[in-house]
Amino acid sequence: MEKAVDKTIITVVGKDTVGIIAKVCTYLADSNINVLDITQTIIQGFFNMMMIVDLSTSDKPFADCAKELEKLGEEIGVTIKCQREEIFDMMHRI
Repeated sequence: MEKAVDKTIITVVGKDTVGIIAKVCTYLADSNINVLDITQTIIQGFFNMMMIVDLSTSDKPFADCAKELEKLGEEIGVTIKCQREEIFDMMHRI
């Protein structure tokens, strides 16, 4: 039986530099995490990306992914945050 989709919201914000998307997506691919949706913009030199990913295919728990992505963000000069979809929805409900 397949696992249910385990959606997580990943946000990446910081000064635009070459390779941000590549490095984040490489981490996700190496962790067997599927990207379901992605949007990114650059406004006056600032990079902003939001991704919806499926963690159900990864062996890594959410907490490990969140910590590792936060560390990756520090290494490449951006802020990377992860939130479970249900938490994100509750925070942004009107």
